[in-house]
Amino acid sequence: MTSKAFTPWILGLTGGIGSGKSAAAERFVELGVHLVDADQAARWVVEPGRPALASIVERFGPGVLQGDGQLDRAALRQLIFADPAQRKWLEQLLHPLIGQEIFSYLAKAQSPYAVYVSPLLIESGQHQKVQRVLVIDVPQEIQVARTLARDNTSPEQVQAILKAQLAREERLAHADDVVNNNADLAALYTQIDRLHHFYLTLRGGQP
Repeated sequence: MTSKAFTPWILGLTGGIGSGKSAAAERFVELGVHLVDADQAARWVVEPGRPALASIVERFGPGVLQGDGQLDRAALRQLIFADPAQRKWLEQLLHPLIGQEIFSYLAKAQSPYAVYVSPLLIESGQHQKVQRVLVIDVPQEIQVARTLARDNTSPEQVQAILKAQLAREERLAHADDVVNNNADLAALYTQIDRLHHFYLTLRGGQP
């Protein structure tokens, strides 16, 4: 039995709603990079039978459950974005649990570096646990247009989500690398490919 010859460093990938994080993440996967998405981990920790789901139902009532016992994420989202105090409670419950799931998963990476995708990477403080931060950046008007075209949501809810996330300038202030995703998919992939080749030359996220 042979041991792994390297320890992967972790790239934190973030951006506001509608910025194109998912498309960027898919490209890293195509390039063979081990990746976990905070949304995936958020689903793992609220699966039926997990303690977090029981706490959420106790707090918000059975209306946040679907008929099959799964969490109704849309119903919960409406409740928390309408009430900052409720959103804070939920974040304090879930963020530590999600972090445990994520970093346990990333530690098993078989690629030279691994990617952790999170819209709240900086807000949650988990940018302090990664070696490098990549921000996918677009102007706010593009964020709004893309989100309305993609999701069955209202302009008011999009604005509420934007207000709950860091301002664009604050997010960029934490970035080691920035991808401007205001063009097409080919342009996004070109930038991701260039960064991937650069990342392969790094040790611990540093040149």
